[in-house]
Amino acid sequence: MKELSVKTAGFTDSVIRRMTRISNKYGAINLSQGFPDFEPPKEILRRLSEVSNEDFHQYSITWGSENFRKALAAKQKRFMGIDIDPDKEIVVTCGSTEAMMAAMMTVVNPGDRVIIFSPFYENYGADTILSGAEPIYVPLVPPDFGFDPDVLEDAFKQDVKALVLCNPSNPSGKVFTRDELKIIADLSVKYDIYVITDEVYEHIVYEPCEHVYISTLPGMRERTICCSSLSKTYSITGWRLGYTIAPEEITERIKKVHDFLTVGAAAPLQEAVIPGLKFADEYYAGLKELYTGKKDLFMKGLDELGISHTVPQGAYYVMLDISEYGYRDDLKFCEKLAQTVGVGAVPGSSFFRENINHLIRLHFAKKDETLRAALDRLADMRKKMAK
Repeated sequence: MKELSVKTAGFTDSVIRRMTRISNKYGAINLSQGFPDFEPPKEILRRLSEVSNEDFHQYSITWGSENFRKALAAKQKRFMGIDIDPDKEIVVTCGSTEAMMAAMMTVVNPGDRVIIFSPFYENYGADTILSGAEPIYVPLVPPDFGFDPDVLEDAFKQDVKALVLCNPSNPSGKVFTRDELKIIADLSVKYDIYVITDEVYEHIVYEPCEHVYISTLPGMRERTICCSSLSKTYSITGWRLGYTIAPEEITERIKKVHDFLTVGAAAPLQEAVIPGLKFADEYYAGLKELYTGKKDLFMKGLDELGISHTVPQGAYYVMLDISEYGYRDDLKFCEKLAQTVGVGAVPGSSFFRENINHLIRLHFAKKDETLRAALDRLADMRKKMAK
Protein backbone atom coordinates (compact mmCIF):
# COMPACT_ATOMS: atom_id res chain seq x y z
CA MET A 1 0.00 0.00 0.00
CA LYS A 2 1.17 3.54 -0.71
CA GLU A 3 1.91 5.69 2.31
CA LEU A 4 -0.78 7.81 3.86
CA SER A 5 -0.71 11.61 4.07
CA VAL A 6 2.66 12.88 5.20
CA LYS A 7 1.28 16.08 6.73
CA THR A 8 -1.01 14.16 9.09
CA ALA A 9 1.55 11.51 10.06
CA GLY A 10 2.50 13.37 13.25
CA PHE A 11 -1.07 13.94 14.41
CA THR A 12 -2.40 12.39 17.61
CA ASP A 13 -6.01 12.27 18.65
CA SER A 14 -7.29 15.27 20.60
CA VAL A 15 -5.77 15.02 24.07
CA ILE A 16 -8.68 17.05 25.45
CA ARG A 17 -11.29 14.63 24.11
CA ARG A 18 -9.10 11.68 25.17
CA MET A 19 -9.15 12.94 28.75
CA THR A 20 -12.96 13.00 28.64
CA ARG A 21 -12.92 9.32 27.70
CA ILE A 22 -10.46 8.57 30.50
CA SER A 23 -12.59 10.56 32.96
CA ASN A 24 -15.64 8.54 31.92
CA LYS A 25 -13.69 5.29 32.26
CA TYR A 26 -12.80 5.96 35.91
CA GLY A 27 -15.92 7.86 36.91
CA ALA A 28 -13.91 11.04 37.44
CA ILE A 29 -15.41 14.51 37.62
CA ASN A 30 -14.65 15.78 34.14
CA LEU A 31 -12.89 19.14 34.42
CA SER A 32 -10.94 18.43 31.23
CA GLN A 33 -13.17 19.09 28.22
CA GLY A 34 -14.78 22.51 28.58
CA PHE A 35 -18.52 21.98 28.56
CA PRO A 36 -21.04 22.79 31.32
CA ASP A 37 -23.23 20.37 33.27
CA PHE A 38 -26.13 22.84 33.45
CA GLU A 39 -28.87 23.56 30.93
CA PRO A 40 -28.98 26.27 28.23
CA PRO A 41 -31.38 29.20 28.70
CA LYS A 42 -35.01 28.09 28.84
CA GLU A 43 -36.00 30.47 26.02
CA ILE A 44 -33.70 28.61 23.64
CA LEU A 45 -34.92 25.19 24.78
CA ARG A 46 -38.54 26.28 24.40
CA ARG A 47 -37.88 27.44 20.85
CA LEU A 48 -36.07 24.17 20.09
CA SER A 49 -39.19 22.27 21.09
CA GLU A 50 -41.32 24.45 18.83
CA VAL A 51 -38.93 24.14 15.89
CA SER A 52 -39.22 20.36 15.93
CA ASN A 53 -42.80 20.76 14.72
CA GLU A 54 -42.05 23.44 12.13
CA ASP A 55 -40.60 23.41 8.65
CA PHE A 56 -36.86 23.70 9.37
CA HIS A 57 -35.76 20.13 8.65
CA GLN A 58 -34.10 20.56 5.25
CA TYR A 59 -30.99 22.42 4.09
CA SER A 60 -30.91 26.09 4.89
CA ILE A 61 -28.89 28.53 2.79
CA THR A 62 -25.38 27.14 2.72
CA TRP A 63 -23.76 30.06 4.52
CA GLY A 64 -26.53 30.29 7.13
CA SER A 65 -30.25 30.95 7.34
CA GLU A 66 -31.33 34.52 6.76
CA ASN A 67 -33.08 34.74 10.14
CA PHE A 68 -29.99 33.58 11.98
CA ARG A 69 -27.57 35.86 10.12
CA LYS A 70 -29.73 38.94 10.68
CA ALA A 71 -30.08 38.22 14.39
CA LEU A 72 -26.35 37.53 14.72
CA ALA A 73 -25.39 40.71 12.84
CA ALA A 74 -27.60 42.81 15.12
CA LYS A 75 -26.23 41.16 18.26
CA GLN A 76 -22.57 41.53 17.26
CA LYS A 77 -23.08 45.15 16.19
CA ARG A 78 -24.21 45.90 19.76
CA PHE A 79 -20.98 44.55 21.22
CA MET A 80 -18.46 45.30 18.48
CA GLY A 81 -19.79 48.75 17.62
CA ILE A 82 -19.47 48.24 13.86
CA ASP A 83 -21.99 47.68 11.09
CA ILE A 84 -22.11 44.07 9.84
CA ASP A 85 -23.84 43.09 6.62
CA PRO A 86 -25.64 39.78 7.31
CA ASP A 87 -25.68 38.86 3.63
CA LYS A 88 -22.12 39.79 2.66
CA GLU A 89 -20.00 39.47 5.82
CA ILE A 90 -21.23 36.40 7.75
CA VAL A 91 -20.80 32.67 7.19
CA VAL A 92 -22.45 30.24 9.63
CA THR A 93 -20.29 27.17 10.25
CA CYS A 94 -20.35 23.88 12.14
CA GLY A 95 -18.84 25.31 15.30
CA SER A 96 -15.90 27.66 15.62
CA THR A 97 -13.68 24.68 14.81
CA GLU A 98 -14.89 24.72 11.22
CA ALA A 99 -14.87 28.51 11.20
CA MET A 100 -11.15 28.51 12.03
CA MET A 101 -10.41 25.84 9.42
CA ALA A 102 -12.37 27.64 6.71
CA ALA A 103 -10.64 30.91 7.58
CA MET A 104 -7.21 29.31 7.49
CA MET A 105 -7.85 27.62 4.13
CA THR A 106 -9.17 30.90 2.75
CA VAL A 107 -6.09 32.88 3.75
CA VAL A 108 -3.01 30.67 3.35
CA ASN A 109 -1.26 28.87 0.53
CA PRO A 110 1.02 25.84 0.92
CA GLY A 111 4.37 27.03 2.21
CA ASP A 112 3.00 30.15 3.93
CA ARG A 113 3.78 30.83 7.58
CA VAL A 114 1.29 31.50 10.38
CA ILE A 115 2.03 32.98 13.83
CA ILE A 116 0.44 31.19 16.79
CA PHE A 117 0.80 32.27 20.41
CA SER A 118 1.85 29.47 22.76
CA PRO A 119 0.08 28.10 24.79
CA PHE A 120 -2.67 27.54 22.23
CA TYR A 121 -5.83 25.53 21.67
CA GLU A 122 -4.72 22.31 20.04
CA ASN A 123 -6.57 22.83 16.74
CA TYR A 124 -4.57 25.87 15.64
CA GLY A 125 -1.37 24.04 14.79
CA ALA A 126 -3.31 21.26 13.09
CA ASP A 127 -5.36 23.74 11.04
CA THR A 128 -2.15 25.40 9.86
CA ILE A 129 -0.52 22.11 8.89
CA LEU A 130 -3.66 20.79 7.16
CA SER A 131 -3.66 23.99 5.10
CA GLY A 132 -0.09 23.26 4.01
CA ALA A 133 1.35 26.17 5.99
CA GLU A 134 4.05 26.30 8.67
CA PRO A 135 3.25 27.44 12.22
CA ILE A 136 5.60 29.88 13.96
CA TYR A 137 5.11 29.94 17.72
CA VAL A 138 5.49 33.02 19.92
CA PRO A 139 5.54 32.34 23.67
CA LEU A 140 3.10 33.79 26.17
CA VAL A 141 5.11 33.62 29.38
CA PRO A 142 3.45 32.25 32.56
CA PRO A 143 2.13 33.17 35.02
CA ASP A 144 0.74 36.37 33.45
CA PHE A 145 1.09 35.13 29.86
CA GLY A 146 2.45 38.35 28.46
CA PHE A 147 4.51 38.50 25.26
CA ASP A 148 7.73 40.23 24.26
CA PRO A 149 6.98 42.71 21.43
CA ASP A 150 10.49 42.23 19.99
CA VAL A 151 10.06 38.45 19.87
CA LEU A 152 6.70 38.94 18.19
CA GLU A 153 8.15 41.28 15.56
CA ASP A 154 10.95 38.79 14.90
CA ALA A 155 8.22 36.31 14.00
CA PHE A 156 6.50 38.86 11.75
CA LYS A 157 9.78 39.35 9.89
CA GLN A 158 9.72 35.70 8.76
CA ASP A 159 7.45 36.46 5.79
CA VAL A 160 4.24 35.40 7.55
CA LYS A 161 0.78 35.39 6.00
CA ALA A 162 -1.46 35.34 9.07
CA LEU A 163 -1.64 35.38 12.86
CA VAL A 164 -4.06 33.42 15.05
CA LEU A 165 -5.35 35.31 18.08
CA CYS A 166 -7.40 33.59 20.79
CA ASN A 167 -8.87 36.27 23.03
CA PRO A 168 -9.83 35.52 25.79
CA SER A 169 -7.33 32.72 25.58
CA ASN A 170 -7.74 28.99 25.97
CA PRO A 171 -5.98 27.52 27.97
CA SER A 172 -4.34 30.42 29.79
CA GLY A 173 -7.37 32.60 30.50
CA LYS A 174 -5.42 35.62 29.28
CA VAL A 175 -7.35 38.67 28.09
CA PHE A 176 -5.19 40.78 25.79
CA THR A 177 -5.12 44.44 26.80
CA ARG A 178 -5.91 47.21 24.35
CA ASP A 179 -2.23 48.17 24.36
CA GLU A 180 -1.18 44.60 23.56
CA LEU A 181 -3.75 44.39 20.77
CA LYS A 182 -2.48 47.68 19.37
CA ILE A 183 1.03 46.23 19.17
CA ILE A 184 -0.34 43.22 17.29
CA ALA A 185 -2.50 45.43 15.06
CA ASP A 186 0.32 47.83 14.22
CA LEU A 187 2.60 44.93 13.27
CA SER A 188 -0.16 43.34 11.21
CA VAL A 189 -0.60 46.55 9.22
CA LYS A 190 3.16 47.11 8.93
CA TYR A 191 3.81 43.61 7.58
CA ASP A 192 0.46 43.33 5.75
CA ILE A 193 -0.85 40.10 7.27
CA TYR A 194 -4.28 38.68 8.10
CA VAL A 195 -5.47 38.08 11.66
CA ILE A 196 -7.74 35.10 12.38
CA THR A 197 -9.40 35.49 15.76
CA ASP A 198 -10.99 32.94 18.07
CA GLU A 199 -13.35 34.88 20.33
CA VAL A 200 -15.66 32.19 21.68
CA TYR A 201 -15.18 33.47 25.25
CA GLU A 202 -15.89 37.11 24.35
CA HIS A 203 -18.61 37.40 27.03
CA ILE A 204 -16.71 35.58 29.82
CA VAL A 205 -14.28 38.24 31.06
CA TYR A 206 -13.51 39.12 34.67
CA GLU A 207 -13.11 42.55 36.26
CA PRO A 208 -11.19 44.74 35.69
CA CYS A 209 -10.40 43.25 32.29
CA GLU A 210 -12.40 44.04 29.16
CA HIS A 211 -12.66 42.28 25.84
CA VAL A 212 -11.56 44.40 22.88
CA TYR A 213 -12.25 43.19 19.35
CA ILE A 214 -9.02 43.62 17.41
CA SER A 215 -11.06 44.08 14.22
CA THR A 216 -12.24 47.44 15.58
CA LEU A 217 -8.72 48.90 15.86
CA PRO A 218 -7.36 51.17 13.08
CA GLY A 219 -6.44 49.30 9.91
CA MET A 220 -7.77 45.94 11.14
CA ARG A 221 -11.33 45.66 9.84
CA GLU A 222 -10.18 44.81 6.32
CA ARG A 223 -7.64 42.19 7.40
CA THR A 224 -9.42 40.40 10.28
CA ILE A 225 -11.52 37.24 10.14
CA CYS A 226 -13.50 37.05 13.38
CA CYS A 227 -14.27 33.44 14.29
CA SER A 228 -16.58 32.55 17.14
CA SER A 229 -19.44 30.31 18.20
CA LEU A 230 -22.51 30.24 20.39
CA SER A 231 -21.30 27.21 22.35
CA LYS A 232 -19.94 28.93 25.45
CA THR A 233 -22.18 32.00 25.49
CA TYR A 234 -25.40 29.96 25.58
CA SER A 235 -24.08 26.64 27.02
CA ILE A 236 -24.84 24.69 23.83
CA THR A 237 -21.49 23.12 22.94
CA GLY A 238 -23.19 20.16 21.27
CA TRP A 239 -25.14 22.33 18.84
CA ARG A 240 -22.00 23.18 16.86
CA LEU A 241 -23.07 26.63 15.69
CA GLY A 242 -20.16 28.87 14.76
CA TYR A 243 -19.54 31.71 12.37
CA THR A 244 -17.06 33.99 10.67
CA ILE A 245 -17.37 37.76 10.27
CA ALA A 246 -15.10 39.28 7.65
CA PRO A 247 -15.12 41.83 4.80
CA GLU A 248 -17.16 40.90 1.74
CA GLU A 249 -14.22 39.87 -0.46
CA ILE A 250 -12.89 37.48 2.20
CA THR A 251 -16.35 36.21 3.11
CA GLU A 252 -17.09 35.29 -0.51
CA ARG A 253 -14.09 32.97 -0.44
CA ILE A 254 -14.98 31.55 2.98
CA LYS A 255 -18.46 30.72 1.67
CA LYS A 256 -16.95 28.52 -1.04
CA VAL A 257 -14.54 26.77 1.32
CA HIS A 258 -17.30 26.19 3.86
CA ASP A 259 -19.63 24.79 1.20
CA PHE A 260 -17.12 22.08 0.31
CA LEU A 261 -16.22 21.33 3.95
CA THR A 262 -19.64 20.80 5.54
CA VAL A 263 -22.28 22.31 3.18
CA GLY A 264 -24.07 23.95 6.09
CA ALA A 265 -24.81 24.03 9.81
CA ALA A 266 -27.92 22.38 11.25
CA ALA A 267 -30.99 24.29 10.06
CA PRO A 268 -33.30 23.58 13.04
CA LEU A 269 -30.65 24.66 15.53
CA GLN A 270 -30.01 27.92 13.70
CA GLU A 271 -33.67 28.77 14.10
CA ALA A 272 -33.91 27.57 17.70
CA VAL A 273 -31.06 29.74 19.01
CA ILE A 274 -32.41 33.04 17.63
CA PRO A 275 -34.15 33.99 20.93
CA GLY A 276 -30.71 33.85 22.57
CA LEU A 277 -29.22 36.20 19.99
CA LYS A 278 -31.96 38.67 20.90
CA PHE A 279 -31.30 38.60 24.66
CA ALA A 280 -30.97 42.00 26.32
CA ASP A 281 -27.72 43.17 27.89
CA GLU A 282 -28.88 41.79 31.25
CA TYR A 283 -28.26 38.25 30.03
CA TYR A 284 -24.60 38.93 29.31
CA ALA A 285 -24.16 40.73 32.62
CA GLY A 286 -25.69 37.68 34.30
CA LEU A 287 -23.37 35.35 32.40
CA LYS A 288 -20.37 37.34 33.60
CA GLU A 289 -21.69 37.27 37.16
CA LEU A 290 -22.32 33.51 36.93
CA TYR A 291 -18.79 32.68 35.84
CA THR A 292 -17.20 35.20 38.19
CA GLY A 293 -18.89 33.35 41.03
CA LYS A 294 -17.64 29.99 39.78
CA LYS A 295 -14.12 31.34 39.33
CA ASP A 296 -14.08 32.79 42.83
CA LEU A 297 -15.44 29.57 44.34
CA PHE A 298 -12.87 27.39 42.58
CA MET A 299 -9.89 29.72 43.11
CA LYS A 300 -10.69 30.05 46.81
CA GLY A 301 -10.96 26.28 47.12
CA LEU A 302 -7.61 25.73 45.41
CA ASP A 303 -6.01 28.38 47.65
CA GLU A 304 -7.37 26.72 50.79
CA LEU A 305 -5.87 23.42 49.61
CA GLY A 306 -2.53 25.10 48.97
CA ILE A 307 -2.58 24.17 45.28
CA SER A 308 -0.54 26.53 43.09
CA HIS A 309 -2.51 27.84 40.13
CA THR A 310 -2.89 30.61 37.59
CA VAL A 311 -5.65 33.23 37.89
CA PRO A 312 -7.70 33.57 34.68
CA GLN A 313 -8.69 36.98 33.35
CA GLY A 314 -11.30 35.46 31.05
CA ALA A 315 -12.72 32.13 29.78
CA TYR A 316 -13.15 29.40 32.40
CA TYR A 317 -9.83 27.60 32.65
CA VAL A 318 -7.18 27.43 35.35
CA MET A 319 -3.74 25.85 35.14
CA LEU A 320 -2.32 24.01 38.16
CA ASP A 321 1.40 23.75 38.83
CA ILE A 322 2.30 20.09 39.52
CA SER A 323 6.06 20.62 39.82
CA GLU A 324 6.14 19.32 43.39
CA TYR A 325 5.06 15.84 42.29
CA GLY A 326 8.13 15.24 40.13
CA TYR A 327 6.35 13.77 37.10
CA ARG A 328 8.19 14.09 33.80
CA ASP A 329 5.10 12.99 31.88
CA ASP A 330 2.10 15.22 32.56
CA LEU A 331 -0.19 12.92 30.56
CA LYS A 332 0.56 10.07 32.92
CA PHE A 333 -0.08 12.44 35.82
CA CYS A 334 -3.51 13.31 34.41
CA GLU A 335 -4.36 9.67 33.78
CA LYS A 336 -3.45 8.81 37.39
CA LEU A 337 -5.32 11.88 38.65
CA ALA A 338 -8.50 10.64 36.98
CA GLN A 339 -8.01 7.09 38.22
CA THR A 340 -6.94 7.68 41.82
CA VAL A 341 -8.20 11.16 42.74
CA GLY A 342 -11.28 11.13 40.52
CA VAL A 343 -10.79 14.46 38.72
CA GLY A 344 -10.25 14.82 34.98
CA ALA A 345 -7.65 17.34 33.72
CA VAL A 346 -5.71 18.05 30.52
CA PRO A 347 -1.90 17.88 30.40
CA GLY A 348 -0.41 21.29 29.74
CA SER A 349 2.10 19.91 27.24
CA SER A 350 -0.74 19.56 24.71
CA PHE A 351 -1.06 23.36 24.66
CA PHE A 352 2.58 24.48 24.67
CA ARG A 353 5.11 24.42 21.86
CA GLU A 354 7.78 24.84 24.53
CA ASN A 355 8.91 21.86 26.60
CA ILE A 356 6.52 22.47 29.49
CA ASN A 357 5.16 19.52 31.43
CA HIS A 358 4.54 20.94 34.91
CA LEU A 359 1.12 22.48 34.22
CA ILE A 360 -2.30 20.87 33.85
CA ARG A 361 -5.57 22.53 32.81
CA LEU A 362 -8.90 22.28 34.60
CA HIS A 363 -12.12 24.14 33.86
CA PHE A 364 -14.85 25.44 36.14
CA ALA A 365 -17.89 25.61 33.82
CA LYS A 366 -19.81 23.34 36.18
CA LYS A 367 -22.54 23.56 38.79
CA ASP A 368 -21.28 24.83 42.13
CA GLU A 369 -21.95 21.44 43.71
CA THR A 370 -19.83 19.78 41.02
CA LEU A 371 -16.96 22.17 41.72
CA ARG A 372 -17.22 21.57 45.47
CA ALA A 373 -17.16 17.81 44.88
CA ALA A 374 -14.06 18.19 42.70
CA LEU A 375 -12.35 20.28 45.39
CA ASP A 376 -13.19 17.62 47.98
CA ARG A 377 -11.44 15.05 45.81
CA LEU A 378 -8.46 17.32 45.12
CA ALA A 379 -7.93 17.58 48.87
CA ASP A 380 -6.42 14.08 48.63
CA MET A 381 -4.21 14.90 45.64
CA ARG A 382 -0.92 15.13 47.52
CA LYS A 383 -1.49 11.85 49.33
CA LYS A 384 -2.73 9.90 46.32
CA MET A 385 -0.41 11.37 43.65
CA ALA A 386 2.87 10.94 45.55
CA LYS A 387 5.31 8.87 43.48
